[in-house]
Amino acid sequence: MKHLIVLLALLSTAALPAQYATDLYVAADGSAEFTRIQDAIDAAKAFPDKRITIHIKNGTYREKVSVHAWNNRLTLEGESAAATIIRFGDHFDGIDRGRNSTFHTPTLLVRGDEFLARNLTVENTAGPVGQAVAVAVEADRARFFDCRFLGHQDTLYADGLNTRQYYKNCYIEGTTDFIFGAATALFEDCTIHSKADSYITAASTPEGRDFGFVFLNCRLTAAPGVDAVYLGRPWRAHAKTAFINCELGDHIVAAGWDNWSDPSREATVFYAEYGNTGAGAAGGARVPWSHQLSRARAARYRKSEIFKPFTLPVMAD
Repeated sequence: MKHLIVLLALLSTAALPAQYATDLYVAADGSAEFTRIQDAIDAAKAFPDKRITIHIKNGTYREKVSVHAWNNRLTLEGESAAATIIRFGDHFDGIDRGRNSTFHTPTLLVRGDEFLARNLTVENTAGPVGQAVAVAVEADRARFFDCRFLGHQDTLYADGLNTRQYYKNCYIEGTTDFIFGAATALFEDCTIHSKADSYITAASTPEGRDFGFVFLNCRLTAAPGVDAVYLGRPWRAHAKTAFINCELGDHIVAAGWDNWSDPSREATVFYAEYGNTGAGAAGGARVPWSHQLSRARAARYRKSEIFKPFTLPVMAD
């Protein structure tokens, strides 16, 4: 009987799910279990049943950080956005990895679904030297709250053909195409800051998507002397970008949008505005192939509608 009880106890224990830490702690000053963010991510359980939160103490973390596909349901929680800083300086020419070098430059790369970040600054320190990504997000249902993305060209790569991403109360700065990619992404109550005369967005929205980049209640600002900025140009032919109820500074050019030297794309892109204010909201002077939305159509630009599940494309034989 004693042996039977022991055997049953062992079997019962074996049936329990493995236990794992759901809270990990990082401090650059050595006061926590990890000094590097990547070390904490690498120590986290793959494909967890419960969300894992990595708490990051104020400090500057000079490292490239990757949230892998198996690190889903992961949170990076900074102590404060102003003082929890992830910083690195890769750029296109500096890494010399061929024509696709841009995509190897991110300071923070996110591929794990259901990612969440709060109170972080992520910076690419390369400077005005060409393509240099600060944050690349290729995950579905990724969310960022109260974060700061600092860089120049290609600061934020919001990508993934079938991904939905949400940015709330974030600050994003850059020069050329500094928000680009294929994701369906909602930017709400964000500050979008231009550091040079150039283009803010370069969407590559897949054909057939209802939404691409949507800016809702955002504020568009610029550095002193910057006075010729376009809202967007199409990285790919079916780019979609909309600015709804935003405040546009006088750095936004009257035309608003550019066709990237390809007039054929004027018939395939969807660039839209509604309810914008400020000196840059010159709706009547916009290029004729952009859209000033009706109130009824603009009402569709809400979170529940934007983030509806996608119909996936047919898989080839």
